[in-house]
Order: sequence, then structure tokens, then C-alpha cells
Amino acid sequence: MNLKSFILPAALALSALCASADAAMESKIDNLLSRMTLEEKIGQLNQLSGYGYAPAMVGQIKAGVVGSILNDVDPVTVNKLQRVAVDSTRLGIPLVFARDVIHGFKTIFPIPLGQAASWNPAIVEQGARIAADEASSAGVRWTFSPMLDIARDARWGRIAEGFGEDPYLTSVLGVAMVKGYQGDDLANPSSIAACAKHFAGYGASESGKDYNTTWIPEMQLRDVYLPPFKAAADAGAATFMCSFNDINGVPSSGNRHLLRDILRGEWGYDGLMVSDWGSIQQMIPHGFSADLRQAAEQAIAAGVDMDMEGYAFISHLKELVESGSVSMADVDNAVRNVLRLKYRLGLFDNPYVDEANANRFFLPASLDAATRAVQECAILLKNDNNVLPLKKGVKVAVIGPMADARHDQNGTWSFDMEKDRSVTPLESLRKLLGSKNVIYAPGVKYSRDRSTEGFAEALDAARQADVVIAFVGEEAVLSGEAHSRVDITLPGAQKELLQELAKAGKPLVTVYQTGRPMAIAQDAAVSDAVLYSYHAGTMAGPGLANLLTGAAVPSGHLPTVLPRMSGQTPLYYAHKNTGRPAEGITLIDDIDLEAGQTSTGCTSYFLDAGDGPLYPFGYGLSYTTFDYAAPVLSASEMGPDGSITVTCRVTNTGSREGAEVAQLYVRDMVGSLIRPVKELKGFEKFSLKPGESRDVTFTLNAADLGFHLLDNSYVVEPGDFQLWVAPNSAAGEPVAFKIVK
Repeated sequence: MNLKSFILPAALALSALCASADAAMESKIDNLLSRMTLEEKIGQLNQLSGYGYAPAMVGQIKAGVVGSILNDVDPVTVNKLQRVAVDSTRLGIPLVFARDVIHGFKTIFPIPLGQAASWNPAIVEQGARIAADEASSAGVRWTFSPMLDIARDARWGRIAEGFGEDPYLTSVLGVAMVKGYQGDDLANPSSIAACAKHFAGYGASESGKDYNTTWIPEMQLRDVYLPPFKAAADAGAATFMCSFNDINGVPSSGNRHLLRDILRGEWGYDGLMVSDWGSIQQMIPHGFSADLRQAAEQAIAAGVDMDMEGYAFISHLKELVESGSVSMADVDNAVRNVLRLKYRLGLFDNPYVDEANANRFFLPASLDAATRAVQECAILLKNDNNVLPLKKGVKVAVIGPMADARHDQNGTWSFDMEKDRSVTPLESLRKLLGSKNVIYAPGVKYSRDRSTEGFAEALDAARQADVVIAFVGEEAVLSGEAHSRVDITLPGAQKELLQELAKAGKPLVTVYQTGRPMAIAQDAAVSDAVLYSYHAGTMAGPGLANLLTGAAVPSGHLPTVLPRMSGQTPLYYAHKNTGRPAEGITLIDDIDLEAGQTSTGCTSYFLDAGDGPLYPFGYGLSYTTFDYAAPVLSASEMGPDGSITVTCRVTNTGSREGAEVAQLYVRDMVGSLIRPVKELKGFEKFSLKPGESRDVTFTLNAADLGFHLLDNSYVVEPGDFQLWVAPNSAAGEPVAFKIVK
């Protein structure tokens, strides 16, 4: 998977097709802008949360003080409010209705972190397309997704919303999600505007605590945190959202360097920049703004176009312009960006929802797609003695709080899900295996339940069964925004439940449904098989049951590392080496009494956790096996503007057809700044039948191997490099090559 080949052809074709249409649109925007009063302009910059067709909202629309409405999702209400804007205001400018549609509207797909585990852009794009079709049929034409924050601290609750720890994987999947939401034509009534968020650096929140401060050197910002946003901008993401956090002391809502210098100046972005909910007014508790008036002045000057539920622009922009504190040019530019979005959505020509074709929810094809997504997004981490797939005629004990959790299996940001439409693993296994072969005893009632009252019944069920399947994890409310956790092991008494179940002496299969990477070392040690699924959505049950029974073959790979212990976080594969890399590890229980200070060696590791994760980035097993031949390079060296091709033969050496993800990693051995030990530069997912081989080829461009220096210049330095083509970030043998002057 080459990111440029994924973006550029579509982007170039779209650019040529739309050039003349864009010129006509800009002329219309200029004409409309010239006829607007200052009050009407400011109204376009104000976004409010809706509350139905209420007199107060109708009055605000008629007064021209609202440009966008959040959270009204009834098509009849949407049309009634839209008619007020179109028919009862002087200029008839339509509203744009928005909603958080993060991983599905009614048909809920796996959370974005789960979708990242598929390593399949087609899965992500299809999920977003279905979400767009469902949401637009209810009147929603703008969503606040994809979240492109690189997240390397599993304590951060919002890690659930993104695509993991790697800039390259996040870029590819972020582009796929933008394409899914926006389709081939943003003006198509079934398309919705994507919003690349949170710009920028939010995933680096200190200590994993939500909304927290970040300190990110500029070169790290440009090498790690900005690439997914640049990819989304290049792919035509209609809108951006600034983040809650400050970067290096400047809140994003007032960060001119980010919003104007980089986004508008360097990247030439002409879409809309919306604040996060109240983030302009929140610059006051940050200590960056003395009051709401100053916050409004700072935000409009920095380049925020629309104030989401912050009341700063509507309250103070008029006086700021009239006093000369804010230029009319800044206001006009913001209004122009809002109007451009509405024109691109086709709202001036077709502002209404087709009520005869509304509420296109839970279509059979959508449910089938959601089931396939679950199957591709679950990761098989362990399978001792081939416990999985389950053998025919087996009797299973189904245990655990996530076996029949209709609400919680949908995960965070599932505002519009209907839990009665959720299909759970318990009912799916009963259907596939027969009710008489399934013994159900939850053990604990919900994920945080600390009571052990149900242990005896669960252990009794385990002893009656041939195989025990424990469905464990987190409730939906334990991840997502404002739901950070210090202890990222299983909550409640679930760890103890697994230890108890192991006493039955039966094969134990542990299935996770979570909103984050968790520390599962103790759980995995007592489990014969581990299937790791992030919150999987409406069709979690059929998808997971198909994997457990062998009707589908696992093909998910980790989009983040899984730590051994909570205290290792933040932990990620693309780290830099210290001057004393870990070696000769002596763990805490192996240290001699009264040992000397240097007796354990002086290298970089934890006495109680060693070094590295429990499972590495990119890891995932199958019900078959794959062999990787040594990669073959088209040349052993290239110039700073050159490229080489890398070919690796992958063979299915097992007895089942299965899908594999071949991953290309690179290391710059010596740089003027220390480089990561490995960086993902390509991947490809493909299926092979037993005995079948495939040559996987990547193009590696020297230009993609550069990095930013302290002066923010981008350099490709000559020198020695290594590359790997492997099934995960910890596997494979390196092949050397050079970049020469």
C-alpha cells in the first residue's frame, strides 16, 4: 500500500474536473458575501446544538445568528428548520446540519481503532460510506471524523477514536475514511463532509489525561503528528477541527502557526476550520485569554472559522470589528470558508432531505458489511494447541460480562445506535452451535463489577464444558472522550474470574472487547487462546462467532503495541534507541539479595516488566501459517531523488486459506538526528490458498525516508539503511541498502 498511489490519481482527476466549477462557485461566494451585513456574516460563524423545532431556535435562525446546527437527526425537523433559513431570512443561506458519526450512524461498525486492526482501507472506506448514507438520510451532512491523532499512550481514552500509533497507517486509513464519507461528489445528497481532527497533537496529552497539555518539538510535530492531516487535506477533507489541547503553551484554538502558517500557508487548504465544542471559550481556563472577548479575537485571528457552542463570535465579533481589533478581512475569509462548504455540499441547490427516502438504516447489505468488518478487525494473539477454531460438536461454557452486552459492545461515540439491534456473541454462538451446546454463566454482571458471587456458577459451567470462552473487556463508557484510565488492565473482578476459570482444567479462550490497548500479560498466561477485538459494534456477535467456529479466519493485526504492564505506557514500536539499549535483562525476582548496584547491568529496561511490549505493533496470527522469503531489492543504493523496488515472496504454508498483511519497515542507521529503530513505509493485505505464493512488491522512494531538522527543513540524508518485509514490527531479517549523494 503506497500512500501517494492511493491519493494522487483521484486527487488529480478531481482537480481537473472541478476547476471550472470552482471558479463559478467562488464568484457566487464573492457576490453573496458582498451583500451580507456584518451581523449576517457573524451568524454564519456560529454553530449551535439543536433541540428540535423550538420557538427559540426558529427565532435565532430568522435573526440570522446561526450558520450550523448540531445534533438534530430527525429529517422532518431538519427540513422544517431548513425552510426557516431558506424562506424566512433575507439572503436564504441554508444551514448545514452536523453530528458526531464516528464509526457508524445506526449500523455501528468497530471503533476506529478496531478498524485500524483490519489494515484494510477498503473496510474503512465502506464503513464510512454506509455511515454517510444512513446519516444523510436523517439530514446530517457533516460529521466530525476521522480522528487522525497519533496516540501512543493507551491510558488516553480517545485512543479509541483514532487509527493507532503509526503516522503511515493512520494516513492511509484516514484518507480511506474521508473518501467513504465524501464519496465521489460531495454535493451528492448521500455524501457528508468529513472533518479531520484534532488539529493538532491532541494524542500526545501528557500522562494520557484528556484535554491535557502537550509539549511537542516542531520536528516531531512535522514527522509524527502532522502527516495524517496533510494526507487528509490532500485527499480533499472538507473541514478540519482544532484540538482542545495547547501545544508548547499555545491552545490550538488560538494557534496561528498551526491554523494559518501551516494549514493555510504551507498546505494551501481552503476548507473550513471549526473549533471543538467550546474550545474557544476554554482558552480562558487555559490562561491564554483573559475573557471571552479576547478569546474571540485570538481565535478569529488564528484562523478558526466557526465557533462550536462557544458563543464567543456571536457575542463579541461585532464590537471587535467595529473597534478595529479584528479586521473585516479575517471575518470575510472565515465566512467565505463556511459558504464554500455549503456550496460544495450542494445545499444552495438542494437544501432538503428527501423524506420519502429517509432513514435508510440497518439494510441487509450494511449488516453484512459490518459483520465482515468485525471478522477482519479481530486479532488472534494466541492459539496454543490449535484450540481455535472450535471443533464440531463441542460444548462450550460462555462466561463474562461482554458475552451479552448489547449496549457496551458498540463502544464509544455511538450516539444513534439502537441496542436492540445489536447481535451479541452469546446469541450468535447459540445459533451456530445449538443452544444445548452452550452453557451461559456471566461470572460478573458488568465489566467494573467487583463481586465474586457469580464465580462458583461460572466455574461449574466451565467444568461441564469442553471449552471455556470468556468474553471480557471494558464497558463503552470506560473509553472515549474524558475517559482516561491509569490502570489499563481488566477492570472489576475480571482478572480474578479468568484465574478462577483456569482451575477448571479446560481449554480457556479469552475474547476481549475493549476501547483501548490493554495490559493483558496475566490474562494471556492462563489462556490457551486470545482473540482481541476492540468494541465491534452492531454485528459483534456474528463476526466473533464466525471467527471462533472457523466460518471466518482471523486476519487482524495490531495497530498499536500491547504493553505488559500499565506503567510501560506510553509505549510504541518506532522509538529511538538509547545509548544503552536493553540487553542482559535481569528481572526483579531474579536479583540476588544484597546484589551490587551494577550487578544487573546498566541498560535501558524496567526491573519488573523488562523491555518491549507483550505483543508488537503489526502482530496477528491466523488459522494458517505464512512464510516470508528474503526480500529482493531492485538495487542496493539510490540517490536522494531515486527509488528502489522491494519484492518479497509470501507463501501460505498451512492448511487453510487466509489473509496476511505484509509490512515494510525501514531504519536509517545513522542520522544528524537520532532516527527511530523502525518506521512503517508500506503494507499490503492479501489472501492466499494453502500452498499458494505471492510476490509482494513495494516502491520505496528516497524522498519518503527523510525527516525534519531543528530548523524545520526536510532532509534526505545519504547513508546506510536497513529494511524488513515481515508480518509485524518485531519479525524478519534486515536487508541493507544505501542512499548516496
